[in-house]
Amino acid sequence: MLVRRFLLPFRALQLQSEVQIMPSSKEIIELTERYGANNYHPLPVVISSAEGAWVFDCEGKKYLDFLSAYSAVNQGHRHPVIIKALKEQADRLTLTSRAFHNDQLGHFLQQACELSGMEMALPMNTGAEAVETAVKAVRKWGYTVKGVEPDSAEIICCDGNFHGRTTTVVSFSSEEQYREGFGPHTPGFKLIPYGDADALEKAIGPNTVAFLVEPIQGEAGVVVPPDDFLGRVREICNRHNVLLALDEIQTGLGRTGKMFCFEHYGIRPDVLMLGKAISGGVLPVSVALASKEIMGVFNPGDHGSTFGGCPIGAAVARAALGVIVDEELPQRAAELGGEFMHKLESLRSGKVELVRGKGLLLAVVLKESAGSARSYCEQLKEKGLLCKETHHNIIRFAPPLVIEKADLDWAFERIKEVLG
Repeated sequence: MLVRRFLLPFRALQLQSEVQIMPSSKEIIELTERYGANNYHPLPVVISSAEGAWVFDCEGKKYLDFLSAYSAVNQGHRHPVIIKALKEQADRLTLTSRAFHNDQLGHFLQQACELSGMEMALPMNTGAEAVETAVKAVRKWGYTVKGVEPDSAEIICCDGNFHGRTTTVVSFSSEEQYREGFGPHTPGFKLIPYGDADALEKAIGPNTVAFLVEPIQGEAGVVVPPDDFLGRVREICNRHNVLLALDEIQTGLGRTGKMFCFEHYGIRPDVLMLGKAISGGVLPVSVALASKEIMGVFNPGDHGSTFGGCPIGAAVARAALGVIVDEELPQRAAELGGEFMHKLESLRSGKVELVRGKGLLLAVVLKESAGSARSYCEQLKEKGLLCKETHHNIIRFAPPLVIEKADLDWAFERIKEVLG
């Protein structure tokens, strides 16, 4: 009887939804704002379907996606290979927890390690979880391998960093809004100016276990460091027995014109964090990768996740990584990104201060006199181009790597109309 009482209202709702007219974008926005916490400020558009580089709202209007869910959709929306893997795995098995093995995880971890040149991997779900995993790994490595005194390990990070939203991660943010009201903050972190290798060397002390850094700062506004920065950082870390931990959650997997952004600088990290595009925008999947010496510090019970490494996530990630390799998306990003950067630099505009980025991770920095970047994003939305501001004066452009050149040309014409 209890089951029947539950099923009848559910079926009634089902029947009601079958005849219900699709709500308008305005109604959906009002509903979301009424019941949702006010922790985002999205553009006033409601996306209801998507394919490749294009998305559609509730009224059927077509937009070119120039954000890729912050680089999570490098392979394009609903890539058929990834969706096929999702459906096939969903028909077989979705979750076991790590209490048991599953037949997808080992293959995924092997694929991720071989692609990155790392020896071991620990799977999680969100990018922030991958960063938390890296923080735990380098701290325990510091105590068990380097010999740092217990509870005194220090990690150096950079001003302008963005590594996630957990309480530990916001503790080493330099953005006051990310920290305000969420203390007490986690100790053990030190900040230096981004791109300043000399500052890193001065900041290293006997308890320093790692330098955690983005090879290009995405959320800060696609900030590219000096060409010699990561090379010098690698040498400094080697000399001081400090681990170099690279957060490539946004820059990795083809986005900057290489499989990994660190390849532009001829170095290798000790710890690598990946997320976002590792699952093609289908499911939350992330991974922290390192050597056996570093990742081997974990013992059963030290760290884990019910969904981390689940069979459906692993199957989707295997397909998503395969698409990046098979369709040569890093090369595509390098070629198309170079051409698009040249176009943006050719803008004759009193509103544009500079253009920066690598591959198809680009940003236009506006002059102070140009006003708010959001207003330009809203104007571009009206012309069918979806992008998003970061901070007050920066517009980030990061389309899916499968985008056609003709679509990039179409986008540039709209950008020129708004910023030119």
